[in-house]
Amino acid sequence: MSCHSEPFGFAQGRLREEAVWVGGTNLQLRTARPHRFLATLGMTVVLVSCGTARDPGRAPPSSAVPPPIAKQRPSDLGNLTMAHAIDIALQNNPATRIAWLQARQARDIVGSRQSAYYPEVDIGASYNRTRQATQGGRTIFNSTTFGPSLTLTYLLFDFGGRAAQVEEARQVLIAADFTHNQQIQNTILQTEQAFFGYMDAKALLDAQAATLKERQTSLDAAQERHRAGVATIVDVLQEQTALSQAQLTYESLDQNLRVFQGTLATSLGVAVTTKFDVGTLPADVPMQQVTTAVDALITQAEAQRPDFASARAQIEAAGARVREARQEGLPTLGLTFVGSRTTFRGVASGTASPYSLGIAMRFPLFTGFRAQYDVHAAQAGVDIAREDARTLQQQIDLQVWSSYYGLSTASQRVRTSRDFLNSAQQAADVAQDRYRNGVGSILDVLTAEAALENARAQEIQARADWFVAVAQLAHDTGSLAPPAAESIR
Repeated sequence: MSCHSEPFGFAQGRLREEAVWVGGTNLQLRTARPHRFLATLGMTVVLVSCGTARDPGRAPPSSAVPPPIAKQRPSDLGNLTMAHAIDIALQNNPATRIAWLQARQARDIVGSRQSAYYPEVDIGASYNRTRQATQGGRTIFNSTTFGPSLTLTYLLFDFGGRAAQVEEARQVLIAADFTHNQQIQNTILQTEQAFFGYMDAKALLDAQAATLKERQTSLDAAQERHRAGVATIVDVLQEQTALSQAQLTYESLDQNLRVFQGTLATSLGVAVTTKFDVGTLPADVPMQQVTTAVDALITQAEAQRPDFASARAQIEAAGARVREARQEGLPTLGLTFVGSRTTFRGVASGTASPYSLGIAMRFPLFTGFRAQYDVHAAQAGVDIAREDARTLQQQIDLQVWSSYYGLSTASQRVRTSRDFLNSAQQAADVAQDRYRNGVGSILDVLTAEAALENARAQEIQARADWFVAVAQLAHDTGSLAPPAAESIR
């Protein structure tokens, strides 16, 4: 089943492994310590997973984690690794914080609903000053009464109404906790995407710098041939134009890098002006093929996705609302006790301790058909919750299907782009040698260099896309890990 996580506890290395009670069934959850994701594939990504335990009177562990103390956001994070980036994002991203607060709010609502099982005790105090007249006003006297009072009310029996209210709140709590876990997974994926995007932009900028050097070398060769009288000024101007175009591309890529830097900072929940650096995009992309069938991954996703587990809990909560609505049309039995201590001052002084004790039954004989309509509305809510869960199930299946074949395509693009880069590099080397030896034209050089520039960009983008595709498939299957180790060769 889906894993529960504690974002702020994770940052401090706190993990638990417990069980979840859903509909009376003990569902054991997996717990995995934060570890390096895709270590065998050459990139470091942190996994987050932990279990939660529930019974009708307990809140999820994530709700029990104290809110984090406001951190001083450093202006310089230094060299940022993927593990460090995810750790920062889980602590600072507002979305995970909101989901955690919502789970904690749901826990408190469960406690509020459970209060119906206890008697309610009210303490009061009164002070009355009375002036009275008798015998046509000939006799006037004043009296004062004061003293405390105690009122106790207790619902003895209500045909399961309290139980239905508590169960509804408990299922909402389970749904909120699963939603919290899903937000953690979403935050990790967003951080991974931004991290790889920044590495991609950085690699493209470095590749364009290499292109600039090659363009400058070609321009120097054209100028040298022109001075030797074996090339025209047109060759020099064409190379100068190509160099200027490459410079413009470099400046655009530099701007794009700054945009990705701000995007990553925002994903981390820190100021966009925060300084940091990341490593280079790995040149080695171990493209192991996922041998697990796509239908098995879909089944895994339906079992592990926290948002789907949250939808199932919403169905249970809707069912509890039906039972609650049905109870509204049934009798209730309650106990009432009122006791007081009264002091009299006036014509006659003294004290008294009156009390009353009673058991009352309330039966709603006719409510204008309100109870029937409430039951029908609650039953419609169950049907809506089921259809919402079915819609989400279809979306999950589609996401896994798309990410599965997206990873397959990304792997093929890496192979193709590398072949493209090798052939483009060879063609550029041959064209430059032929031009230096006076047997080739400047157009051949420009064409080969343009193809090489494009091939470099394609190869870098293919590598970055492959890492993002792996992270996307892991996210869509609900585990934030690649398929089982035995499924990767």
